[in-house]
Amino acid sequence: MSRPTPTPQTPCLALAGPTASGKTAAALQLAQAAVAAGLPPLEIISVDSALVYRGMDIGTAKPTPAERHAVPHHLIDVIDPTQAYSAAGFVADTHRLIADIRARGAEPLLVGGTMLYLKALFDGIDDLPGADPAVRAELDRRAGELGWPALHAELARVDPVTAARLPPGDSQRIQRALEVWQLSGQPLSSFHTGRFERDRGPSAGFHLLSLEPGERAWLHGRIAQRWALMEQTGLIDEVRALRARGDLHLDLPSMRCVGYRQTWEMLDGLWPARELAERAGAATRQLAKRQLTWLRGMPAREVIACDAPDAPAQVVTRALAWWRARGPA
Repeated sequence: MSRPTPTPQTPCLALAGPTASGKTAAALQLAQAAVAAGLPPLEIISVDSALVYRGMDIGTAKPTPAERHAVPHHLIDVIDPTQAYSAAGFVADTHRLIADIRARGAEPLLVGGTMLYLKALFDGIDDLPGADPAVRAELDRRAGELGWPALHAELARVDPVTAARLPPGDSQRIQRALEVWQLSGQPLSSFHTGRFERDRGPSAGFHLLSLEPGERAWLHGRIAQRWALMEQTGLIDEVRALRARGDLHLDLPSMRCVGYRQTWEMLDGLWPARELAERAGAATRQLAKRQLTWLRGMPAREVIACDAPDAPAQVVTRALAWWRARGPA
């Protein structure tokens, strides 16, 4: 049974897009433009499952301290990498933050690329079974014997809808889908029955601007540039420091984040350092492809070509027009 999720009393704007599409820069430019236009100041709510972790700054392309000082940001650095953060937790935190931000006379802006969080926020979230350590341990044991592709094939038999959207190596999500099946006897896909499935678009409480490339090669070039910058600014040392803590491992959601996993495995000696950029780049391109697939399932979104030279200006123009048409919050 679905648990009803409250929507904001007045509509809320979201800015989404694949990794490296320019969301942060566009959001900061929009915040400046809103003040110049005499609108309420903006506060950004991060929609990113990696930015929640403290101590993971370089590989997540976290907004800089200066950027966070210029515009208040929320749901960044809220948990330790040993902890987990769920879509349900994001939804609850976001509705609380929207109310708090508006009580201060400001306006919330949702910015990020974790599409599962957006879908849960737009549609409401169903009552999924909680995590069960014993079930997960057994699935990990079987994956160690058979490999995750074999468990992916098993998932395809009991939940073909979920299996179709997961690559065979996505151990975290395959494990969760099989866990839900074992605990409830129902496929994970059967729980996703909110408004999105009926209306194929955001609920009345949200408006979505989506940064999407006209040319995929442009995005791939941006991904390569971003990775090179991360390496130059100390990502490998950041991962070394995380490893040195002694309480982190690759089975944690935090260490499965793109870039961190590949760097960790390189430091484990699974492949030479010269292969790191290509392996991390390939994983990031796959992530971007999945993000675009999610977005293209939301036809009510308003698309802006992120590879257009004036993309940030288009975000500003369309956002200001939407806020003015909406009227006071």
